[in-house]
Amino acid sequence: MKRAQDRAVQAARAAGALMRRHFRSPKKIHSATQHDIKLELDVRSQKLIERTLRSAYPHIAVLGEEGVLGVAGADHRWVVDPIDGTVNFAYGIPHACVSIALQIRNAGDGTRSSKFQAQGSRFNVQVHPNAAYETVVGVVYDPFCDELWTAMSGGRAYLNGKVVRVSARNRLSEAIVSIGFAKESATLRRMLPVLNRLAHRVRKVRIMGAAALALTYVASGRMDAYIESGIRLWDIAAGGLILECAGGDFWHEPLAGAHTFRVMANNGRLQRQLGELIEPDS
Repeated sequence: MKRAQDRAVQAARAAGALMRRHFRSPKKIHSATQHDIKLELDVRSQKLIERTLRSAYPHIAVLGEEGVLGVAGADHRWVVDPIDGTVNFAYGIPHACVSIALQIRNAGDGTRSSKFQAQGSRFNVQVHPNAAYETVVGVVYDPFCDELWTAMSGGRAYLNGKVVRVSARNRLSEAIVSIGFAKESATLRRMLPVLNRLAHRVRKVRIMGAAALALTYVASGRMDAYIESGIRLWDIAAGGLILECAGGDFWHEPLAGAHTFRVMANNGRLQRQLGELIEPDS
């Protein structure tokens, strides 16, 4: 896993350097919707990462927004977001990153079940994280702050080589919570009431536009929680492992649609309070 992590770091740094070189250049839009943008540079960055990873591991598939390179359903796969925070990047906001995870297929039928229950409330959901795979390596690189988060399953989480831990805050009134709205109108409608409830209960709400960085910020104790519905696997796979290795809680539930989830990540001390706000009537 250490060799695989080193290769993922190499790929992330290469893609990050490409982002820095083109940050102030005019961006060529590949496709756009009301709430999302895909750039030509997304594709170039994805291909650069694929070449770097598969030159060392040609048998490992690569899953990303552009589809699957290699054998779908392989025992190992990289999960890649070449530019997480593309809208920020396209608008010249230096808050975006590269996210790379390595996943392995679980033994047996591949299902892992875990239950999150907000004690004292009725928030109680059965979770089956991405069916057959689990993340064993996570790398997130912010090329604008030159911050590199890494983690391997069963180990600690690191930021630029130093161990990071989640915050010890256990009161929602003292918490900073990151929230996202994904890219569909349905998720916007779902999350706006949550935003309204949160804004009156927490110290601050932040809408920063890069899921992987939201997860690593919680892992580093900068923020205390991150919630979003309709987010995709490549946005959260690496950051989720990093958060878990930093002592946090990476709760995520699959939704309709391929590789689509809702997330309630936190420092492990705010589950009940967040659960009551997110699903007050369930």
